This record gives sequence, C-alpha cells and structure tokens, in this order.
Amino acid sequence: MARRKKVYEGKAKILYEGPEPGTLIQYFKDDEPTAAAASVNVAPISAASEGKGVLNNRLSEFFMTGLNGIGVPTHFIRRLNMREQLVRMAEIIPLEVVVRNFAAGGISHRLGIPEGMALPRPIVEYYFKDEKLGTPMVSEEHIIAFGWANQQDLDDMVALALRVNDFLSGVMLGVGVRLMDFRLEMGRIWEGDFMRLILADEITPDSMRLWDLRQPERADGSVPDPGPLGDVYAELARRIGVLPSNVTHPAKPSLIN
Repeated sequence: MARRKKVYEGKAKILYEGPEPGTLIQYFKDDEPTAAAASVNVAPISAASEGKGVLNNRLSEFFMTGLNGIGVPTHFIRRLNMREQLVRMAEIIPLEVVVRNFAAGGISHRLGIPEGMALPRPIVEYYFKDEKLGTPMVSEEHIIAFGWANQQDLDDMVALALRVNDFLSGVMLGVGVRLMDFRLEMGRIWEGDFMRLILADEITPDSMRLWDLRQPERADGSVPDPGPLGDVYAELARRIGVLPSNVTHPAKPSLIN
C-alpha cells in the first residue's frame, strides 16, 4: 500500500492528503488535547485514552452530518472507517470561536459570575490560534486590524456559530445534557469566483463543556444540581445512539476555559 503524505499532525488528529484534489483524510488519535493545542481547555490531560479517537470520529460524523442536513456548510464529506473521515480542504481562519450559553470556566473567573448561571444570551468570543502565545482572547478590532478576517467574515462567523449552537443545544437537551459552551474552527473554500465560509475541524467532547441533567435522586428524594457529564465520550455516544448501551469507556472531557 502506498504511503500517504502527512499534511499536519496535532495532539488529537492527523491530516493526510486525500484521494482527490481539494480533499483531506482526517485521522482521530486517542491522545487527549493539551492546553497548548487547545488553550481554551482548563488543563492538559497527558494520558492517552484507548478508543477515544474511534468515539470522536463517530460523534463528529453524527454532528457534522446533522448540520449538513439543515443547511449548515461543513468540511465533512463522509466517514471512511473507524478512525478516518474524508473532508474538504479549506483555508483555516486562525481563530477559535467560542460560544457560551452558561457561565463556567474562564468567564466565571474573569467576571465573577457563578458557574451554572444562564447567560442573558449566547456569547461569542474569539481566540487567536497561536500555541506559543497560549491562544489569547482577542476582540473584533484585533481581528480586522491584523487581517485575520474582515467584518463580513465576522458577521458570517457569528451567524454560523449561533446556528450550530441552536442545533447542538437542541440535540443535547434531548438526551439530558446541558451544552454549557463549546468552540469551533472555520475555514474558507472557493466555489468558482465566490468564497464560502464553512465549519471545519471537528465537533466532539474535546471542544465542549457538558453538564448532566439526568442526576439520580438523593436519599432524601431531592435531585442534585447538574454537574459535569462523567465518562463523557462513551456516555454521550450512548445517549445519541452511536454506541451500544453496554459499552463503557473511562475517558474524561476536556473543559473550555
């Protein structure tokens, strides 16, 4: 078998040249993302988790397929096998777009908002993708001034992020999970003479903070407040139906800062 050309390798994924021009093969590894690779994470988790890449491949396929089905453009074409999917090549915008629905992590620390409190509306934040700098939070003024995106790009990114938020929030709520916050990456593709913004990278628990709404009753009959979803990869896969209910998995989530 011919050796494939590696285009990029990160902590959680490898990108190879695709079989056709303008395509890539995205391979999901078992390694956990580090704080350097995804600086909106609270802390690095150093140990690899066996099978996490398989679950993330199936979960990202589920979410990307659902988004494609409602008209949200993504880079996802199809899943190839247990760990790989075929995606469209895009010019990645060097920003992480974070959508927050409830206070948790960094926004609670910065603004003194109690964790778990519903925000008045979904809040969209931008982080500049530079691992050496720790992916710092930036404003629209920074983005436009340094040419990472223009105002039309930003308007389209916000609109796209909020559509993704509506879809993901509904899916999660339907399986007893609260979508606290999540991050996205976006890219540009050219269709003839026109540039189009699409959702890229992945949608997996590596880039989400999820709280469990299905808490067991206490001995006194009361139900505790929601907390982080345990064993998040396998549990989420079971709830949305991409993993049999008798399979267990020990992996823990990485949380958005």
